[in-house]
Amino acid sequence: MDKVFITDCPRDALQGVDTFVPTEEKVRHINTLLASGSFDRIDFGSFVSPKAVPQMADTAKVAEAIRDKNGTELLAVVLNSRGAEEGLNHEAIDVFGYPFSISETFQKRNGNSTIGESFDRLKEITHAVLRKNRKVEVYLSMAFGNPYNDPWDKEIVLSWMEKIWDLGVSSISLADTVGNANPSLVSELVTQILTIHPDLPLSVHLHSEPSQATEKVMAAYLAGCRRFDGAILGFGGCPFAQNELVGNIPSEELLRLFQRANEDQIYNLQESFKSLVYVH
Repeated sequence: MDKVFITDCPRDALQGVDTFVPTEEKVRHINTLLASGSFDRIDFGSFVSPKAVPQMADTAKVAEAIRDKNGTELLAVVLNSRGAEEGLNHEAIDVFGYPFSISETFQKRNGNSTIGESFDRLKEITHAVLRKNRKVEVYLSMAFGNPYNDPWDKEIVLSWMEKIWDLGVSSISLADTVGNANPSLVSELVTQILTIHPDLPLSVHLHSEPSQATEKVMAAYLAGCRRFDGAILGFGGCPFAQNELVGNIPSEELLRLFQRANEDQIYNLQESFKSLVYVH
């Protein structure tokens, strides 16, 4: 298999956990992920309102506590220029992730803005981040459809992708926000995008029921995608999308599938994450 780029997303996994996980425990787990050498990027936190996402209120403290990244990039999610400016104060952060929804309903629920306002925010964030020689990755939320009956088709996806790419972002991730994509749709959309833009650094951030997780990943891979997001044990899901969370692709399945870690390493990563969510 070709080399793939794998991101683990403890931020996505933890943001919906009600009990606050102590900062030192988050740092311990992130350091475990970094030391494993299994991942190219860690989506570790977010600079957003602590009222909206209490679990991420300590992201600045976590960023300051990270010392040896072991060649791995750190990504923090931001929703506006204020969050980006705060994040840019921390040298450990390499990439800023911005969730841009092509569903008007979800954009209002997740970002408290219209799609047009969100695009203006993204322009400001990208300008600020590039000025500091950091990177921006855009998560294209609801890229595979939405549960709200908002307009969706592949041409809408492509149109927004091209506008976003023209801003100078470093990569775009297709987010299956509520897990409603199937392997056929994943294959069709990835194929169409990479046929038009073969050099685009395209990622997939898939949510899935366990029974379809590997199928969706392989559909994207066979269509040409080489960048994948996951979370240990498949934890997480967006708490602003709908009442029932649909989990992430388990990172350990990505590691097995693409032969990036042995079973002992995978076990240690799983145990490290379990201590966060099952002890507190």
